[in-house]
Amino acid sequence: MIDVYSTATPNGHKVHIMLEECGLPYRVHHIDIGAGDQFKPDFLAISPNNKIPAIVDADGPDQQPISMFESGAILVYLASKTGKFLGNTDREKFTTLQWLMFQMGGVGPMLGQAHHFRIYAPEKVEYAINRYTNEAKRLYGVMDRQLATSPYLAGSEYTIADIATFPWTRSFKNQGIDLEEYPNVKRWWDEISARPAVQRGVEVLTGLRKPLMDDKAKETLFGATQYAKR
Repeated sequence: MIDVYSTATPNGHKVHIMLEECGLPYRVHHIDIGAGDQFKPDFLAISPNNKIPAIVDADGPDQQPISMFESGAILVYLASKTGKFLGNTDREKFTTLQWLMFQMGGVGPMLGQAHHFRIYAPEKVEYAINRYTNEAKRLYGVMDRQLATSPYLAGSEYTIADIATFPWTRSFKNQGIDLEEYPNVKRWWDEISARPAVQRGVEVLTGLRKPLMDDKAKETLFGATQYAKR
């Protein structure tokens, strides 16, 4: 059994989708990041960067428990554990990993900043909005060119690169993106959206997500609480 400590965010949904795709048994533990659950000692013991998601696999390597944090690392671990969605040959694996790194180093951070400055920032900073909206458009363009040459980001097969990237594209409107301008991304997006495991994965913990973020939650996520020494 895998214990998942998470919430309904793009990074959380990566792992929820992967577990559903692999058919692994799991238990979900809600980490309310607006309330500061991510700073509690028990969570920090498995996720020292105080970020969701994290997992504890009771049946880890050598049949010993293992805890994992960082969503990309968790995807690689689960792919290695199950032999799914990473590729079979070294070439396939390295190709998948490079597109996973593209998501981890570019798509997630940049789309997250676009979302933040367009939606959550207490003041509208035109420079920041333009900077990150333009970077979001550039990244969608990179994906669109890649998807013009192959069905999925890493080639002909669905992999953890797609699983990692898709949740970040679900809020494309908030990122200032018109998906119709990226027809290959849209084709890929529609296909992945229709996968039953993806549909199940994005519903995990969604019922606990608050529709509006209050001032306390904003301070916890974006203010001094986030940066306090621990």
